Order: sequence, then C-alpha cells, then structure tokens
Amino acid sequence: MSKKKVVVAFSGGLDTSFTVMYLAKEKGYEVYAACANTGGFSEEQLKQNEENAYKLGAVKYVTLDVTKEYYEKSLKYMIYGNVLRNGTYPISVSSERIFQAMAIARYANEIGASAIAHGSTGAGNDQIRFDMTFLVLAPGVEIITLTRDMTLTREYEINYLNENGFSADFTKLKYSYNVGIWGTSICGGEILDSKQGLPETAYLKQITKEGTEELKLTFDKGILTAVNGENFDDPIKAIQKVEEIGAAYGIGRDMHVGDTIIGIKGRVGFEAAAPMLIIGAHKFLEKYTLSKWQQYWKDQVANWYGMFLHESQYLEPVMRDIEAMLESSQRNVTGTAILQLFPKGFSTVGVDSPCDLVKTKFGEYGEIQKGWTAEDAKGFIKVTSTPLRVYHSNHPDEKI
Repeated sequence: MSKKKVVVAFSGGLDTSFTVMYLAKEKGYEVYAACANTGGFSEEQLKQNEENAYKLGAVKYVTLDVTKEYYEKSLKYMIYGNVLRNGTYPISVSSERIFQAMAIARYANEIGASAIAHGSTGAGNDQIRFDMTFLVLAPGVEIITLTRDMTLTREYEINYLNENGFSADFTKLKYSYNVGIWGTSICGGEILDSKQGLPETAYLKQITKEGTEELKLTFDKGILTAVNGENFDDPIKAIQKVEEIGAAYGIGRDMHVGDTIIGIKGRVGFEAAAPMLIIGAHKFLEKYTLSKWQQYWKDQVANWYGMFLHESQYLEPVMRDIEAMLESSQRNVTGTAILQLFPKGFSTVGVDSPCDLVKTKFGEYGEIQKGWTAEDAKGFIKVTSTPLRVYHSNHPDEKI
C-alpha cells in the first residue's frame, strides 16, 4: 500500500522541523514540506529550508510564493482602510497567516493529501487561523498539530532532532521573531513582563540615521506608486523601499496589547516602518481628498475589516463587501503626501494633489468667505442653534 500523504506547513523553525521528521520517521507518512512565502523569507532562507526539509525526511519540498496574492487580496485593502488594530498594530505577520494557510490548503488538494500539519501551539491565535482555513478550503483533510496535541517542549524537540541526526541551532533564544513584508513581530523576553519595554538590542533593524529628511509618497487611487519621485510598477517593491528608508530611523517600533481570538490578553512588540509610514501618509492624503462622511464611514468598516482579518474571518463573505466599499472610496485619493522623518518618528508636512479639497473657490478657512455672504453665515448659525435654543428655553433651571 502507498503511504498517506501529509503536507507540512514548513517555516524551517523548530516546531515544523520536528513535525517533518516525526511524521516521516515515526508515523510513516509521505511528507511534503511546503513553505508559503508571503514576503518574509529571503532567497537564502528559502534555499536553506529546502536543504533542511530533505534532510528531515521530506519526499518533496516546495515554496509557494503568495506575496502578490497577499497584497492584492488583503494588504491593499488594509492600506485603503488605514487599518491599525487598537489604533496601534498594523496587523503585520498575523494577517499573512490566512494567505499562507490558503496556499497550503490549495497545495494539499492539488496533490491529494490526506492530512495537513502545522506547528502552532495551543495558546495562540495562529492555530485558529490555520485550522479554520483548512476546515473550509480542505474539508475532510485531517489536521495534525504535534506541538499542540503532544504538549511538546523546545528541549524535547531539539533532543529528538539531535538524536536522529539532524543538528541545527535551535537553542533557546530570548526572543522569537516573525518577519513579514508588513512588519516584524517580537515575542518573549521583556514582552512577558507588563512593566517592561523592549531594549534596543531586541530589534532586528538598528538605527543608522540621525537628523531629518523628507519622504514623499505618491498614491494613485490609494495605491502607492512612487517613493521620493521614483516610480514603481510593483507595489511590493515600493513597500520594501519605504521599509528600507524608515527602518534606518527606527520608525514603526511599538508595543501592541490586545485581546486574542481565544479570549486571553496578548502582548507583542513589533517593528513596522513601511506600514506606519504608508498608512500615515495615506491617511493624511485622505484628509485633503475625501469628504467628511467618506472618512467617517470608511473608518467604521475598516475597523471591522481589521478585526475580522485578525480573528480568522477573512473568508466571511462580508469581507468582500467591505473591500468593495474601501476600493470605491479611493477613486479620488491621488497625490503626494510629504512626511518629515527623524529618529523613531515622523511628522506630516503637506500634500500635493489634484483632488485637494482644501483648495476651493468658496473660501479659505479662517481668512475670507467667497461662496456666501455675512448675512448667509448669520442665518446659518441661527438656524443651526435652533434645537439648542428650544431645549434651554424650556429648561432654564438646568445648570451647565
């Protein structure tokens, strides 16, 4: 009889390395190691992953590059919506998990796998993001999670790998990192103590610039198309360029505290220069180019979009409806936003846009009106005050 096929969502880390070897050696599976790349792996890392997968016993290794899909189907909308969870976190690596899971599910269906395995623990959000996606897109396929189900320790996994001839540097590190195109999350160390923040050494990207410089980000209908006048046909490359510039100043470092899907509070450090600069510039441009009610309602649905994305509800049909509204809202978000960068921060300077609503023939704020007369203004104010005058005339004894 042929062996049963299992696809392991393979990151190259300790948990997924253990999973590949254990399923091949102890359970007799035909293991297919699949690394779903959403922009967080370098070419060197992907090459090393491939070499290690075969050493661990995989019969086949594949890299599933879904970076473009991730941008087109989610990241683009997070920029449209200026999505920051709790007003702080750009939903960095966590938003990528859905697209990694979707890619793994598609591959498992393609090769006729009977099982999918991943390395999530039982105490985090990722187990839900992976499992829910697999249940929907690969129904009937068994889900295997050794780290969760066997309550494995790092020491046990390291010893097992070493004893079976696979040696890699999986020694206990103070911090664990998840690197993605939309930021890097940092867990462990001082993160576990609510009273402490992260030291400079915890960040992967160090500050190398001092002083200030201007950053000009150009958008065409909400899509980033140029950085400091350099045009980009590929939005992914534009994002990487902004990251390169902003990370040198240590911009985008912060701490996020929020509610996990499973109900406990979670705390994570992150560094995300590109998301914070792009969202900051985009939101600033929108202040000039959108109406008051466009901004208001877009903020409402964008908040739900971010929450649903974080809580593994990307496949909920309403997300497509929200995306349609967000895309429609961007039809006049065109122009260049100018930012001033400095170590660990930035400020907004101004915009240059053909859709600038500040520029109007009706008047200049605080200066002079051109679209109405003084008598018009006085009449408007009197009518607007009518509900207040009615109420207080009927309740003269109420003290304010």
